[in-house]
Amino acid sequence: MLHTWELTIPQLKPSRLKRRAYLYLPEAYDEDPDARFPVLYMFDGQNVFQDCDASFGRSWRMLDYLNETGAPVIVAAIESNPIGNNRLCEYSPFTHEDSELGVIEGRGRTMMDWLVREFKPMIDGSFRTLPERENTAIAGSSMGGLMSLYAACHYGEIFSRFACLSPSIWVDPVKVKRMLKRARIAPDTILYLDYGADELGNHDATGDVLPGVFQSLYSQGANLTVRIVPHGVHSEESWQQQIPVFMSCLGFI
Repeated sequence: MLHTWELTIPQLKPSRLKRRAYLYLPEAYDEDPDARFPVLYMFDGQNVFQDCDASFGRSWRMLDYLNETGAPVIVAAIESNPIGNNRLCEYSPFTHEDSELGVIEGRGRTMMDWLVREFKPMIDGSFRTLPERENTAIAGSSMGGLMSLYAACHYGEIFSRFACLSPSIWVDPVKVKRMLKRARIAPDTILYLDYGADELGNHDATGDVLPGVFQSLYSQGANLTVRIVPHGVHSEESWQQQIPVFMSCLGFI
């Protein structure tokens, strides 16, 4: 069952902006009132579950997948900021320059701190979760994929499983490499990372930095799954097709 409500993130501007929060509870949640469940947190919540909420009319259709498979996992997601460049800022771990938009102020740390200090405790306090690190995962695509990679590097005490789909590592390759160099990745970390074969040419920097990302994560001992998706593109439809793969890698099915 999918639940929605509105909330604000005072730490991020505009502080009074109401965003929709989405929470999926598996069927087993009601069937067994004593059961507790792992939680998967996701970025771009409006694009995760159903087309009627999606920014461009097409979602990952995660709700269909969860209902069909009965995966025993709670999924929590927050709508991204729709105003101007705020989504890019909130989903960037560092300030960087965009050739068309100018300076993108990195507010990713503020977003992640809010998620782990306020949103996660809200979910754990209101629902029957398994709140421990080993039962907590995070996933996203594009800039949300970059944020999931950032979480793997610097929030490993909260999360142990990460899915980074088409992460926007091209926005600033130097800072991405620095982020990975400073990473603290525990050896039991499970990390899924993919890129669509047909999107690799979208940004020249992607092909240059991607092998280094793979090597850095592997050398730190992560349980790493890397995929170049045949015919994959940078779209919700393409990411939908990867759901069974990354959910299996994360241990949810």
